[in-house]
Amino acid sequence: MSSSTPPPRSPVQRSHSMGGLNGSDERGEYKPVPLNDDAVEARKSVPVELSSSPMWPIASYCVASILMTVVNKFVVSGPQFNMTCVLLFIQSSVCVLCVSVCKRLGIITYKDFNFEHAKAWFPISSFLVAVIYTGSKSLQYLSIPVYTIFKNLTIIIIAYGEVFWFNGRVTGLMLVSFALMVISSGMASWSDFAKVLATTFGAADSAIVADAKSPGGGALSGFNIGYFWMILNCFASAGYLLTMRKKIKEMGFRDWDTMFYNNLLPIPLLAIFSFLMENWSRANLEINFPPATRNVLLLAMAFSGAAAVWISYSTAWCMRTTTSTTYSMVGALNKLPVAASGMVFFGDPVNVGSVSAILTGFFAGIVYAVAKNNQSKAEKAKNAEGVIPLANRRI
Repeated sequence: MSSSTPPPRSPVQRSHSMGGLNGSDERGEYKPVPLNDDAVEARKSVPVELSSSPMWPIASYCVASILMTVVNKFVVSGPQFNMTCVLLFIQSSVCVLCVSVCKRLGIITYKDFNFEHAKAWFPISSFLVAVIYTGSKSLQYLSIPVYTIFKNLTIIIIAYGEVFWFNGRVTGLMLVSFALMVISSGMASWSDFAKVLATTFGAADSAIVADAKSPGGGALSGFNIGYFWMILNCFASAGYLLTMRKKIKEMGFRDWDTMFYNNLLPIPLLAIFSFLMENWSRANLEINFPPATRNVLLLAMAFSGAAAVWISYSTAWCMRTTTSTTYSMVGALNKLPVAASGMVFFGDPVNVGSVSAILTGFFAGIVYAVAKNNQSKAEKAKNAEGVIPLANRRI
């Protein structure tokens, strides 16, 4: 009786045939393992020649962050801009259009629209509207360096939120980074608060008070209202991220699912808010969209919506091709060029105070990234202690 010898298997096939869960049946014969959606998406996302180098995703992430901040600042920097809901409506619509086209072309994948998913995700999307709205309002009144530095305070709120809701832990090195974040925020805002103190004690001249109460100054009785929006944004951002973290696990969403629903669901909400709360008179439209710059502003709004897709894509790409340590360090280091972009493109003041605040906030971000990396290593080592080495196991 003749017997046929199966062809030799490749090393990849042999690695899959080590166990039933890894692509082989109970007889030890190889069976191809179907790729899940994440693996298909990862292979479709970037070309082979680019995905092998971490330089490209890191550069893409940094450029996208800078462009997004600069473009948003340009759009809302008009002295009397008051149609933020219109801005968010255009951004969300362009974002949904971009991801839909990318899905149609087979570049990305995400779940088709489902009403039950939409109903469960709608509170998260509404939370995101509050985050973007308060962020746009704070960016309208604050310089980019101050805005970037104050965003660090969100990290502190998230860290303690994780302690209360997810049994997280704050290490000593994290506390050091938090102290540096608070110090850098105080340094960045000191010039504005000095004006408030001077006005309060009668030492400021009438020019300062008049400038503080002007429409472009965005201040109330000498206080820059941008800081109020910034504080709201920090709490809204922390609440959104903490809530979304729990919801994502419950619904099994991936990055593109989150982006699709986050931008699709707020569109009708933003349209309603805009028509009810914003002034659609011809005069106000002329103020917000002057004829001389109208086309440029609308193009910038559309570009910022596409840039949101770019940032999400770059983030996923960066996380796939680098380690978590590298990614966290990139996020910390990226704050320096983002803050510097305000000085380059919008003439934000360059002095000892502003530069010191940026560098302190930059250093605080690095310290926090190192602290998170050390915490992750400690948790992995602790979990590994409970695992019995394979050689010591008895069958």
